[in-house]
Amino acid sequence: MQVNASPRTRGFAHALVHADSPAELVERVAPAVAVAVRDTGAQVALAVPDPVEEMLRAELEGDGTGVGRLTSLTRSARESGQTVAAWRARELRALASAGRPVVVVAAHDAELDGVDGGFWIELEAALNISLAGLPVTQLCVYPRLPLHGAVGDAAVANHPLQLRGGELVPNPGHRTPAEVLEAWAFAPPHLLGPPDERFTYNTFELARVRDTVEDATRACGFDPIRAEDMVQAVNEIATNAVEHGSSEAGFAVWTRGGELVCEVHDRGTIELPLIGLAPPHPSQARGRGTWIARQLCDSLHVWRAEDGTHVRLLARA
Repeated sequence: MQVNASPRTRGFAHALVHADSPAELVERVAPAVAVAVRDTGAQVALAVPDPVEEMLRAELEGDGTGVGRLTSLTRSARESGQTVAAWRARELRALASAGRPVVVVAAHDAELDGVDGGFWIELEAALNISLAGLPVTQLCVYPRLPLHGAVGDAAVANHPLQLRGGELVPNPGHRTPAEVLEAWAFAPPHLLGPPDERFTYNTFELARVRDTVEDATRACGFDPIRAEDMVQAVNEIATNAVEHGSSEAGFAVWTRGGELVCEVHDRGTIELPLIGLAPPHPSQARGRGTWIARQLCDSLHVWRAEDGTHVRLLARA
C-alpha cells in the first residue's frame, strides 16, 4: 500500500474504508492486506465481528496468500472507546516488538453503538493518540450510512487516510482528536447508583484514599498483587486531581462481586480527556500518572462535565 503524497515517516497509518456488507469488506481489504504482507512482511490482526472474521480468515489464510496466522484483538461491549484504545495499544505494541509491522482490519459493529454511537467516535479519536508512532496500519471499515449519522461523519473526521482503488490516499476531511470530541458530544458513562463510600479529600488526606481502596480490594477478594496495582492506580489519579485540578477533590468507591470501581472528581477543566494513552517520553518529568494508572487497572475512563473532570477506574479480581 502506498500513499499518493510525500513519503510518510514510519508510524501509525489510520485509514477509512467504506463497505456495506461483509462480502464487500472482504473484497476491498483482503487485496490490500495481502500486498502489505508481501511487500513488508507485515503481521495481520483482526478486530471485527465474528461472522466477518470467519470470512476474512477463509480468504486470507488460504493457500497462496502468504498471510499466515491472523491474531484476534480484544473487543468489548462493556468498556469506553478510550479504554479499548489503550488495550489496542498494548496488544499491538507487543506484536510490533517482534520487529515486523502490523496490519489491522477493524470493522464497525452496530451492537457497540450504544445510545448515540459515541463509542466509535471516541475509539477512533483515541487510537490516533494511543497508536501514534507504532508501525501499524489500521483499515477501519464503516458502512456508508450507519444508523447513527454521527458515526459516519466522525469516521471521516477521525481518519487521516482513506483506502481508494487499493491505495491509501490522504483524507481532506480529517480532524484532530480535540476537534472531533468538541464537535460530537456524547453521553458520559452510565450511572452506578449510590456508592459504598463517598468523601472529599485534599493533598494531606491522600492516605485516606489509599486506605479506602485497600479495604475495598479485600472486600472484592483481590490477591495482594492485584490489590497493590489498584491502590497505586487510584493514588496516581487522586494525586493528579488535587495537584492539577482543584485543592479539594471527591472520591467514591463501589464494590460488587469481585469488581471494584473508583471515581475521582475535581473542579478543574481539561481540554482533551484522552490523556494517558500515549507512553510518556523518558525525558518527560511529569504527566506519567494517568499512563501508569491505565496500565494497572482493567479500565480507566476520563470525561469532562459542567462540574469539572471525572475519572473512573475499574479492576476485576
